Amino acid sequence: MKSFLESTLTRAWLHRGALACALWPVSLLFHAVSRLRARLFGAGLLTSHRLPVPVVVVGNIFIGGTGKTPLTIWLAVTLRAAGFNPGIISRGHGAAGSAPRAVTPDSLAQDVGDEPLLIARRTGCPVMVGRDRPAAGRALLAANTQVDVIISDDGLQHYALKRDVEIVLFDGRGAGNGFLLPAGPLREPVSRQRDFTIVNAPLLTPRLAATVGGQPFRMQLAGTVAERLTARATRMALADLADLADLKGKRILAAAGIGNPGRFFAMLRAQGLHFAELPLPDHHDFLDQPFARVDADFILITEKDAVKCGQIEHLRNDPRLWVVPVTAQLDGALAEQIVEKCRGCSTA
Repeated sequence: MKSFLESTLTRAWLHRGALACALWPVSLLFHAVSRLRARLFGAGLLTSHRLPVPVVVVGNIFIGGTGKTPLTIWLAVTLRAAGFNPGIISRGHGAAGSAPRAVTPDSLAQDVGDEPLLIARRTGCPVMVGRDRPAAGRALLAANTQVDVIISDDGLQHYALKRDVEIVLFDGRGAGNGFLLPAGPLREPVSRQRDFTIVNAPLLTPRLAATVGGQPFRMQLAGTVAERLTARATRMALADLADLADLKGKRILAAAGIGNPGRFFAMLRAQGLHFAELPLPDHHDFLDQPFARVDADFILITEKDAVKCGQIEHLRNDPRLWVVPVTAQLDGALAEQIVEKCRGCSTA
């Protein structure tokens, strides 16, 4: 029932149909409450904390997966290449407890969340999770005195933490029907101020650029190889896998427990692959053994799902599982602008 309701709303959010219009009055109330909350923080009636280093917030106003994790990884790599020592804070979806907790490459996904664990492994940066973002930031700085800039992953609406740079990410769905929750997919209006706007899409059309506002940069996720989960050093080009499947009749299943599984499937098709699809809920824990009765020679999964599958006994030894890493590709001019803005930030 829950998945049915979610899929119904997701479809409704892309158009101004009967359901969206029926929910529109409720979205006005949501807008009023969220605007009041932002104004209370702005007026100092609700406390907003400043950390002693610049804070870069990566987030979205479109609910659901737009590609924040690959963007956060790209941003950390970019800032490090520019001479910074970045640290990353995150809520940690599904993380155990509320107190700040350090994330290491050996952490359990059930303790710290799948996305922070993936970020820690891909970047090598200090990562701290916690519901209280200012507390997580202070804990990270106390444990890692070399950190001189903090990236807040998915922290756009967490106004309790002051920020110096805001990056808003959209994907090919743009702003959907343009309504706020629950009539549409938006947490805040598109007119919301921000420093940088990024659109995760194969093509940034003038119409798409106009719907998201600002002067958007395009981000593209590139994934061209698969790595065997049981031995990540064993790699195969996706184009070679497509040829193998065509020549020898190998059966392929693609599974994705991310916010927008369709984007993962579309990327694989662009590599010439033909496969059955298994979309799963975002942050799926895989404890229901979704591959137990799957008749496939290859099962392609995302890196986010791999951090969990690799910690489950019956999955980490399944030779059919292959991981498809993705890398965010963005304009070098955007990197320069973000770096310069960070360098120009004053610290407390």
